[in-house]
Amino acid sequence: MNIVVGITGGIAAYKAVNVIRGFVLQGHDVHVVATEAALRFVGRPTLEALSRNTVNTDLYEAVAEVRHVAIGQAADLIVIAPATANTIAKLAAGLADDLLGNTVLASRAPVVIAPAMHTEMWQNPATVANIATLRARGIHLVGPVSGQLTGKDAGPGRMAEPDDIVAGALAVVASAGIRDLEGRSVLVTAGGTREPLDPVRYIGNRSSGRQGIAIAEAARRRGARVTLIVAHIEVPVPEGVEVVRVETTAELLEATASAAPANDLVVMAAAVADYRPVHVSDDKIKKANTGETLTLELVQNPDVLATISAEPRGDRLIVGFAAETAVDRDALLELGRAKIARKGCDYLVVNNVGWSTGFVTDDNSVTVLDSSGDIVFEASGSKSSVADDILGVFAAALSGAE
Repeated sequence: MNIVVGITGGIAAYKAVNVIRGFVLQGHDVHVVATEAALRFVGRPTLEALSRNTVNTDLYEAVAEVRHVAIGQAADLIVIAPATANTIAKLAAGLADDLLGNTVLASRAPVVIAPAMHTEMWQNPATVANIATLRARGIHLVGPVSGQLTGKDAGPGRMAEPDDIVAGALAVVASAGIRDLEGRSVLVTAGGTREPLDPVRYIGNRSSGRQGIAIAEAARRRGARVTLIVAHIEVPVPEGVEVVRVETTAELLEATASAAPANDLVVMAAAVADYRPVHVSDDKIKKANTGETLTLELVQNPDVLATISAEPRGDRLIVGFAAETAVDRDALLELGRAKIARKGCDYLVVNNVGWSTGFVTDDNSVTVLDSSGDIVFEASGSKSSVADDILGVFAAALSGAE
């Protein structure tokens, strides 16, 4: 595959060398288009040695070959890593004042960007609007993630790791043109529910919503009409889907029960708070009023997955998620099989979570069980690639049910 890697002028440009290397090691032909600013951070000899091709930078080089158009026309995939706030703004405006801008405009290949910038720049309304514009045009994002930035700063805006960028970009190509959910309606729940203690505090969980959001985006790419019910999430919702926002588990159940009958596939990836406070204070709970200890009385929330699974559903498929803390694979499967037997859903996606795995990260490793507890499929990699892998399984199951 002919892959163009665009590199722009940010400190994360040094990580682009491993993006190039990752594609080359998988046998792809990589052509680097670097901005002049990018070459202030990483040298041309390094990029040429790793890509095994001449680095292109100048809009006016090889004019007789119409190179400013030819590079984009020949590309099967364009990956821009890092994509700075400036580059994102130029892409959103359709500017072509350098070779990279011309390459993108002259190409019909999928475009994947890996944003990298300080948190304030990533959250600036201008960048937020530009990202929404690019998503609406079908440009795909890998990252950014939260982590250490330049200097002492930390937060969202750090470029995703090279291996995740490579995997995410290749997953986009793998799913391009796959329309196995064309004409289908898919409902996805994502994020973590929150149960209020008072107007300030809540009981919740560490879910970022990344996996559910990735599933919704992958379902849309595969041709589905997608409804996305989101609780608390830490990533943007994809363009082109209907979004319903909820906070509590009760609200999630109500929204899901209302939407489910109109859908062929229901994927319940939200992380649900199993308990809620019996009493919710109208005012902020003060230490001065509670003393050294605070005792909370909790009551069990309704079981959203079991409730939806118990409803008459015809050919509609219900998929649950189970995040477990298991000592090994056998223990994980045992927990998953017990859970699917209790819940009554058609499939259960099981994954192991911990302090540094599962939640908040950009990659995942899952096992899909059917209603008999048999392993149907296993997948690992970026959450985007995992989403495409498991949707392939469910799309095939829907076709088989007809």
